[in-house]
Amino acid sequence: MATATSDIYYDPYDFEIDADPYRVWKRLRDEAPLYYNEKYDFYALSRFDDVERGLSDWQTYSSAEGSVLEVIKAKMEMPPGLFIFEDPPQHDLHRGLLSRVFTPRRLASIEPQVREFCARSLDPLVGSPGFDFIKDLGAQMPMRTIGMLLGIPEDDQEAIRDRLDDGLRLEDGVMPESAVSGGMGMEFAEYIDWRADHPSDDLMTELLQAEFTDEDGSTRTLTRDEILGYIGLLAGAGNETTTRLIGWTGKLLAEHPDQRDELVANPDLIPNAIEEILRFEPPSPVQARLVTADAEWHGQTVPGGSIVLLLNASANRDERRYEDPDRLDIHRESGRHLTFGYGIHFCLGAHLARMEGRVALEEVLKRFPHWEIDWDNAVQARTSTVRGWDTLPVLTS
Repeated sequence: MATATSDIYYDPYDFEIDADPYRVWKRLRDEAPLYYNEKYDFYALSRFDDVERGLSDWQTYSSAEGSVLEVIKAKMEMPPGLFIFEDPPQHDLHRGLLSRVFTPRRLASIEPQVREFCARSLDPLVGSPGFDFIKDLGAQMPMRTIGMLLGIPEDDQEAIRDRLDDGLRLEDGVMPESAVSGGMGMEFAEYIDWRADHPSDDLMTELLQAEFTDEDGSTRTLTRDEILGYIGLLAGAGNETTTRLIGWTGKLLAEHPDQRDELVANPDLIPNAIEEILRFEPPSPVQARLVTADAEWHGQTVPGGSIVLLLNASANRDERRYEDPDRLDIHRESGRHLTFGYGIHFCLGAHLARMEGRVALEEVLKRFPHWEIDWDNAVQARTSTVRGWDTLPVLTS
């Protein structure tokens, strides 16, 4: 038994635990750094050094069967183009192709439009008694941004986002059959067909036209199914995680009004504040891996074929790595955290998420320097892949 203390229980599908998992994760770090859950047959690592090692060792901790517990257990065939669910050499090939079109220069060039999306959402709310960080901003701006990058018409973006969100929701205490289906990305099929005949200056067109050298040495373009996988991945990841980041920003700064006042007085502190919020409340707090060979942890063996959960959100609160880690500090020089992963699977959209979070906070503080959470109407989101808020209404006057 990997658990050092029998009464410690961690369950990623338990809503009560998910409401505040940090108390459980601290006990795991201190008492059961290698934890085993019998109900769902998984191991968990919670300390910074352990999670970092697991994330970097892709040969032993494989993503080829998925990076979500229920997906690995379903033993499903992965749709093509989902490089986050691949190991080298396929991973390097597919990620490298997307990195050619998803460049820092392209992302920097869209910051004015991101700011305009925020202004469009927030300006009508000025003078009202409050607004919702999710419904009025967090669910709007990321959707508009990724939709613009992909070339999805604005009129269709919201419906697509809602379908993606619905596919992630959990029932309390129940492991879903899977979080990915073979039809992932099918919402975008008609747009791909249109773009094939009507190219434009967007990622979809670039993916359609990009040539690359395949594993067998042949030069080709992506298949339609591969493009569907790429675009489904970008749309899902680009919407959900940034939405949760914006929600956590609203919640944490409401709970730390002194630090919020500092940001109002000195907006130059905002980029580091976003980095600290990312450390403190990672939107994607848990990563799953399939163990390919017996592995030793804390004097015990994790058998090959097991599933291990790498608790990157717990690692970000590890006292062995950070001083006073449960304190939010916008001045903290935290160095590297594990919110965006580590190693070959480091999040390709990290730059975009940071920029969107920064711009959203800048635009909120310009208009609303003070707010309090309307807790009677706040609702936490329940999914197995991300953690955050479905609604987060605030009172501004």
